Amino acid sequence: MRLPATEARSAAAPPSGDLFDRLAVSIVLIPAALLVIDIGGWPYALIVAALLGVAGREYTRLFAHTHYRPAKPLVLAGVALLALSAHFSALSPAHLLPALLIAAALIWHLVDYERGAPASGTDFVVTLGGIFYLGWLGRYFILLRAEPAGLWWLVAALTSMWLADTGAYLFGRLFGRRLIPRPMAPRLSPRKTWEGYAGSVLWGGLAGAGLGVLWGLGAGPAGLLTWQTGGVLGLLVGALGPFGDLGVSMIKRQSGVKDAGALIAGHGGALDRIDSWLVAVPLGYYFLLLVRALAGG
Repeated sequence: MRLPATEARSAAAPPSGDLFDRLAVSIVLIPAALLVIDIGGWPYALIVAALLGVAGREYTRLFAHTHYRPAKPLVLAGVALLALSAHFSALSPAHLLPALLIAAALIWHLVDYERGAPASGTDFVVTLGGIFYLGWLGRYFILLRAEPAGLWWLVAALTSMWLADTGAYLFGRLFGRRLIPRPMAPRLSPRKTWEGYAGSVLWGGLAGAGLGVLWGLGAGPAGLLTWQTGGVLGLLVGALGPFGDLGVSMIKRQSGVKDAGALIAGHGGALDRIDSWLVAVPLGYYFLLLVRALAGG
């Protein structure tokens, strides 16, 4: 399927102010995020849970646009509790919390159906989707930070994702002007092209390798994070992270809205900010476990 010429030009050459807007936001957000990550411990866990809770609120509002009725209080509480259980294990003794959340969602929507809700079966699935999509994936922000040298691995995963996004933008803009742009997913995000995707993978790999070198120069606090392992992590993040972005785009397109929220004026909501992180951070966690196992640790 080929985009119309005017749409293709828009995909290839977004307004030049976009890059400066992104940089301006990054200059503010990245130092703040790094400060929060450096704090660690329970304050970090609470901040992560709060951010995920905001994303959960946006998630329920998106589906409300499609006339579904997810259980907003359960989504917000469930997302926060699942994330916090990664730090406060007492919240989920014997892994009880997921079972309780499923039972609570089921009862909620049974009652809602009796009160006249027309599609409670689907609403039940949407509620569980929000709780586990945001809460279960979000808890890896806390799990990775808690690992030995987890601070460095978490920063490497997130920074590789940020730079991979920049590489995707620049490659899409540079090569899209000279070639016929080839959209990755025309219905979901016409401005995302395969040229941009190649830039994401390349810049992600280079960023991860570069960060591995930098951490090594700093007296080697990152342990197993070298330029080789950092490079592979960056490649994985650059290759798979964009699908997190497309996943949220899918929900927004179905809901008929441009942004999930208005947390940052002109730059969307929390869900728009963390969509690719929700893939990048779990990747970082399991890749660290794999590297450690291969190293005999």
